[in-house]
Amino acid sequence: MEPKELLERIAMRFEESARLKREAAPKLAAPILAAGRMMAAALGAGGRVLACGNGGSAADAQHFAAELLNRFETERPPLAAIALTTDSSTLTSIANDYDYRQVFSKQVQALGRRGDVLLAISTSGNSPNVVAAIEAARNAGMQVVALTGRDGGSIGRDLCDGDIELRVAHPSTAHVQEVHILALHCICDTIDQIMFPKEPQ
Repeated sequence: MEPKELLERIAMRFEESARLKREAAPKLAAPILAAGRMMAAALGAGGRVLACGNGGSAADAQHFAAELLNRFETERPPLAAIALTTDSSTLTSIANDYDYRQVFSKQVQALGRRGDVLLAISTSGNSPNVVAAIEAARNAGMQVVALTGRDGGSIGRDLCDGDIELRVAHPSTAHVQEVHILALHCICDTIDQIMFPKEPQ
């Protein structure tokens, strides 16, 4: 492919990403606010956010947990968040001794408590280990925020009353993930604004 064609392709990807974000904004604003309020309430009551996903969604789960534990854009106390994607010994032992579908659900069973929130990320909405984590969260009395793509998959179909879904209805995994990370940043900002409001200047 010639350099001019590659430049056009790059520009096209930027434009598609921007278009998708513009279209997603009015659809996702309300569930983003609801997710931020849910997590702020849980964190304010001494609860935690547990986050999981595979591949790029695992990276997003870790990114989100880091933003809460350290800080997002303002100085504030650390907030309790755990990425269930980071402990290689735990992940590989569960996958080896049991089944890869249980790598997140067993951690939720051990670490999750009533009042905590599970952040479940799956661009297809069909990741078996994320589905299992949601089931384990329900059994523990946790609330669920699900980030999905395409048609929401089995996760979108099976969410319960009180659960929150942020669905990006696009076939490209990469573009779905681009909107997911923006949504996660918006949730971080919402949590900070609720829990640590700035005094008017």
